[in-house]
Amino acid sequence: MTEPIPSAEPAEPTAAEVARYIDFTLLKPEATHADVAALIAEAALLGTYSVCVSPSMLPVSIPEGSDLKVAVVTGFPSGKHSTTVKAVEAAEAVRNGADEIDMVIDVGAAVEGDFGRVEADIAGVRAAAPEPTVLKVIIESSALTDAQIVAACRAAVNAGADFVKTSTGFHPSGGATEHAVALMRQTVGDAAGVKASGGVRTLAQARAMIAAGATRLGVSGARALLAGDGPAPTSPAQTSAY
Repeated sequence: MTEPIPSAEPAEPTAAEVARYIDFTLLKPEATHADVAALIAEAALLGTYSVCVSPSMLPVSIPEGSDLKVAVVTGFPSGKHSTTVKAVEAAEAVRNGADEIDMVIDVGAAVEGDFGRVEADIAGVRAAAPEPTVLKVIIESSALTDAQIVAACRAAVNAGADFVKTSTGFHPSGGATEHAVALMRQTVGDAAGVKASGGVRTLAQARAMIAAGATRLGVSGARALLAGDGPAPTSPAQTSAY
Protein backbone atom coordinates (compact mmCIF):
# COMPACT_ATOMS: atom_id res chain seq x y z
CA MET A 1 0.00 0.00 0.00
CA THR A 2 1.39 3.35 -1.02
CA GLU A 3 1.93 5.78 1.82
CA PRO A 4 0.11 9.11 1.34
CA ILE A 5 2.37 11.95 0.35
CA PRO A 6 2.31 14.59 3.08
CA SER A 7 1.00 17.93 1.92
CA ALA A 8 3.66 20.59 1.59
CA GLU A 9 3.71 23.43 4.06
CA PRO A 10 2.67 26.71 2.44
CA ALA A 11 5.70 28.77 1.49
CA GLU A 12 6.43 31.80 3.63
CA PRO A 13 5.81 35.07 1.83
CA THR A 14 8.93 36.64 0.39
CA ALA A 15 10.04 40.08 1.53
CA ALA A 16 8.63 41.55 -1.67
CA GLU A 17 5.29 39.86 -0.97
CA VAL A 18 5.30 41.08 2.64
CA ALA A 19 5.86 44.62 1.33
CA ARG A 20 2.43 44.51 -0.33
CA TYR A 21 0.83 43.99 3.09
CA ILE A 22 2.44 47.09 4.58
CA ASP A 23 0.95 50.45 5.43
CA PHE A 24 4.25 52.35 5.80
CA THR A 25 3.50 54.56 8.77
CA LEU A 26 4.71 57.95 10.02
CA LEU A 27 2.60 59.33 12.87
CA LYS A 28 5.16 60.98 15.14
CA PRO A 29 3.92 64.39 16.35
CA GLU A 30 7.15 66.03 15.22
CA ALA A 31 6.92 64.69 11.66
CA THR A 32 7.33 67.34 8.96
CA HIS A 33 6.10 67.57 5.40
CA ALA A 34 9.65 66.82 4.28
CA ASP A 35 9.59 63.65 6.40
CA VAL A 36 6.33 62.58 4.75
CA ALA A 37 7.73 63.25 1.26
CA ALA A 38 10.72 61.05 2.12
CA LEU A 39 8.37 58.35 3.45
CA ILE A 40 6.40 58.35 0.20
CA ALA A 41 9.55 58.11 -1.91
CA GLU A 42 10.80 55.17 0.15
CA ALA A 43 7.38 53.48 0.11
CA ALA A 44 7.33 53.65 -3.69
CA LEU A 45 10.85 52.25 -3.81
CA LEU A 46 10.07 49.37 -1.43
CA GLY A 47 6.72 48.54 -3.01
CA THR A 48 4.56 48.92 0.10
CA TYR A 49 0.80 48.97 -0.25
CA SER A 50 0.30 52.41 1.26
CA VAL A 51 1.60 55.16 3.45
CA CYS A 52 -0.23 56.07 6.65
CA VAL A 53 0.08 59.66 7.87
CA SER A 54 -1.59 62.25 10.07
CA PRO A 55 -4.44 64.32 8.58
CA SER A 56 -2.51 67.59 8.81
CA MET A 57 0.04 66.18 6.35
CA LEU A 58 -2.48 66.14 3.49
CA PRO A 59 -2.53 66.63 0.58
CA VAL A 60 0.50 64.62 -0.50
CA SER A 61 2.07 63.95 -3.87
CA ILE A 62 2.32 60.34 -5.04
CA PRO A 63 4.93 59.51 -7.70
CA GLU A 64 3.50 59.33 -11.20
CA GLY A 65 2.68 55.78 -12.20
CA SER A 66 2.69 54.51 -8.60
CA ASP A 67 -0.29 52.58 -7.20
CA LEU A 68 0.63 53.64 -3.64
CA LYS A 69 -2.44 54.32 -1.50
CA VAL A 70 -2.77 57.00 1.17
CA ALA A 71 -4.17 56.10 4.60
CA VAL A 72 -4.94 58.72 7.25
CA VAL A 73 -5.69 58.33 10.95
CA THR A 74 -8.83 59.72 12.56
CA GLY A 75 -9.53 60.22 16.27
CA PHE A 76 -5.90 59.36 16.84
CA PRO A 77 -4.44 58.16 19.13
CA SER A 78 -6.91 58.23 22.05
CA GLY A 79 -10.23 57.65 20.30
CA LYS A 80 -11.81 60.02 22.83
CA HIS A 81 -12.95 62.53 20.21
CA SER A 82 -16.68 62.84 19.63
CA THR A 83 -18.16 60.99 16.68
CA THR A 84 -18.91 64.34 15.04
CA VAL A 85 -15.26 65.36 15.22
CA LYS A 86 -14.09 61.98 13.90
CA ALA A 87 -16.56 62.19 11.03
CA VAL A 88 -15.49 65.70 10.05
CA GLU A 89 -11.83 64.69 10.24
CA ALA A 90 -12.46 61.64 8.06
CA ALA A 91 -14.48 63.55 5.47
CA GLU A 92 -11.83 66.26 5.22
CA ALA A 93 -9.10 63.63 4.80
CA VAL A 94 -11.00 62.04 1.92
CA ARG A 95 -11.46 65.45 0.26
CA ASN A 96 -7.71 65.95 0.61
CA GLY A 97 -6.85 62.69 -1.10
CA ALA A 98 -7.03 59.91 1.48
CA ASP A 99 -7.91 56.49 0.09
CA GLU A 100 -8.23 54.87 3.51
CA ILE A 101 -9.23 55.97 7.01
CA ASP A 102 -7.84 54.32 10.16
CA MET A 103 -10.14 55.39 13.00
CA VAL A 104 -9.73 54.76 16.73
CA ILE A 105 -12.74 53.59 18.72
CA ASP A 106 -13.59 54.94 22.15
CA VAL A 107 -11.71 52.20 23.99
CA GLY A 108 -13.37 53.18 27.27
CA ALA A 109 -16.77 52.45 25.78
CA ALA A 110 -15.54 48.97 24.86
CA VAL A 111 -14.16 48.42 28.36
CA GLU A 112 -17.54 49.48 29.77
CA GLY A 113 -19.27 47.02 27.46
CA ASP A 114 -21.18 49.74 25.63
CA PHE A 115 -20.79 48.26 22.18
CA GLY A 116 -23.86 50.05 20.90
CA ARG A 117 -21.91 53.28 21.36
CA VAL A 118 -18.84 51.73 19.75
CA GLU A 119 -20.88 50.67 16.73
CA ALA A 120 -22.59 54.06 16.43
CA ASP A 121 -19.20 55.80 16.54
CA ILE A 122 -17.88 53.63 13.71
CA ALA A 123 -21.10 54.05 11.71
CA GLY A 124 -20.76 57.83 11.97
CA VAL A 125 -17.31 57.73 10.41
CA ARG A 126 -18.46 55.22 7.78
CA ALA A 127 -21.24 57.61 6.76
CA ALA A 128 -18.77 60.48 6.46
CA ALA A 129 -16.31 58.38 4.44
CA PRO A 130 -18.42 55.97 2.37
CA GLU A 131 -17.12 53.40 -0.07
CA PRO A 132 -14.86 53.26 -2.01
CA THR A 133 -12.91 54.73 0.90
CA VAL A 134 -11.51 51.86 2.96
CA LEU A 135 -12.37 52.12 6.66
CA LYS A 136 -10.13 50.43 9.23
CA VAL A 137 -11.19 50.35 12.89
CA ILE A 138 -8.49 50.41 15.57
CA ILE A 139 -9.74 48.58 18.67
CA GLU A 140 -6.56 48.74 20.83
CA SER A 141 -6.65 44.99 21.36
CA SER A 142 -4.01 44.86 24.10
CA ALA A 143 -6.23 47.00 26.32
CA LEU A 144 -9.22 44.65 25.90
CA THR A 145 -10.19 41.17 27.06
CA ASP A 146 -10.82 38.48 24.48
CA ALA A 147 -14.57 38.92 24.91
CA GLN A 148 -14.22 42.67 24.36
CA ILE A 149 -12.07 42.11 21.28
CA VAL A 150 -14.75 39.85 19.81
CA ALA A 151 -17.53 42.34 20.58
CA ALA A 152 -15.55 45.28 19.18
CA CYS A 153 -14.86 43.38 15.96
CA ARG A 154 -18.53 42.49 15.59
CA ALA A 155 -19.48 46.13 16.11
CA ALA A 156 -17.02 47.17 13.41
CA VAL A 157 -18.40 44.69 10.88
CA ASN A 158 -21.98 45.65 11.74
CA ALA A 159 -21.11 49.31 11.14
CA GLY A 160 -19.67 48.60 7.71
CA ALA A 161 -15.93 48.65 8.39
CA ASP A 162 -13.58 47.07 5.87
CA PHE A 163 -10.86 46.16 8.39
CA VAL A 164 -10.37 45.69 12.10
CA LYS A 165 -6.95 46.79 13.35
CA THR A 166 -5.16 45.82 16.54
CA SER A 167 -3.48 48.95 17.81
CA THR A 168 -2.39 52.55 17.44
CA GLY A 169 1.13 51.71 18.55
CA PHE A 170 0.86 54.52 21.11
CA HIS A 171 -1.00 52.71 23.93
CA PRO A 172 1.07 51.63 26.97
CA SER A 173 -0.67 48.24 27.03
CA GLY A 174 1.21 47.22 23.89
CA GLY A 175 0.64 46.49 20.23
CA ALA A 176 -0.25 43.57 18.02
CA THR A 177 -0.03 39.94 19.15
CA GLU A 178 -0.53 36.76 17.18
CA HIS A 179 -3.26 35.76 19.63
CA ALA A 180 -5.23 38.96 19.06
CA VAL A 181 -4.83 38.75 15.28
CA ALA A 182 -6.01 35.13 15.22
CA LEU A 183 -9.00 35.96 17.42
CA MET A 184 -9.93 38.94 15.27
CA ARG A 185 -9.67 36.84 12.11
CA GLN A 186 -11.80 34.10 13.67
CA THR A 187 -14.41 36.71 14.62
CA VAL A 188 -14.70 38.59 11.33
CA GLY A 189 -14.14 35.60 9.03
CA ASP A 190 -14.23 36.78 5.43
CA ALA A 191 -16.35 39.83 6.26
CA ALA A 192 -13.38 42.14 6.90
CA GLY A 193 -9.63 42.39 6.74
CA VAL A 194 -7.39 42.30 9.80
CA LYS A 195 -4.53 44.76 10.25
CA ALA A 196 -1.73 44.00 12.71
CA SER A 197 -0.12 47.20 13.91
CA GLY A 198 2.12 48.17 16.79
CA GLY A 199 5.46 46.50 17.43
CA VAL A 200 5.77 44.67 14.11
CA ARG A 201 9.46 45.29 13.54
CA THR A 202 10.97 42.15 11.99
CA LEU A 203 10.29 40.05 8.94
CA ALA A 204 9.70 37.05 11.20
CA GLN A 205 7.07 38.98 13.17
CA ALA A 206 5.42 40.14 9.95
CA ARG A 207 5.22 36.60 8.63
CA ALA A 208 3.83 35.36 11.95
CA MET A 209 1.09 38.00 11.85
CA ILE A 210 0.20 37.03 8.28
CA ALA A 211 0.09 33.37 9.28
CA ALA A 212 -2.23 34.30 12.16
CA GLY A 213 -4.66 35.96 9.74
CA ALA A 214 -3.45 39.52 9.11
CA THR A 215 -4.13 40.91 5.65
CA ARG A 216 -2.45 44.25 6.31
CA LEU A 217 0.47 45.35 8.51
CA GLY A 218 1.18 48.73 10.07
CA VAL A 219 4.96 49.24 10.00
CA SER A 220 7.05 52.33 10.71
CA GLY A 221 10.45 50.75 9.90
CA ALA A 222 9.65 49.11 6.57
CA ARG A 223 13.15 49.14 5.10
CA ALA A 224 14.73 47.46 8.13
CA LEU A 225 11.89 44.92 8.36
CA LEU A 226 12.03 43.98 4.68
CA ALA A 227 15.81 43.63 4.82
CA GLY A 228 15.42 40.77 7.31
CA ASP A 229 16.40 38.21 4.65
CA GLY A 230 18.96 40.46 2.99
CA PRO A 231 18.73 43.72 1.05
CA ALA A 232 15.28 45.31 1.10
CA PRO A 233 13.27 44.69 -2.09
CA THR A 234 12.64 47.41 -4.60
CA SER A 235 9.54 48.01 -6.64
CA PRO A 236 10.19 46.95 -10.26
CA ALA A 237 8.96 50.34 -11.41
CA GLN A 238 11.35 52.14 -9.06
CA THR A 239 14.60 50.21 -9.43
CA SER A 240 16.37 53.25 -10.89
CA ALA A 241 15.29 55.63 -8.14
CA TYR A 242 18.65 55.39 -6.35
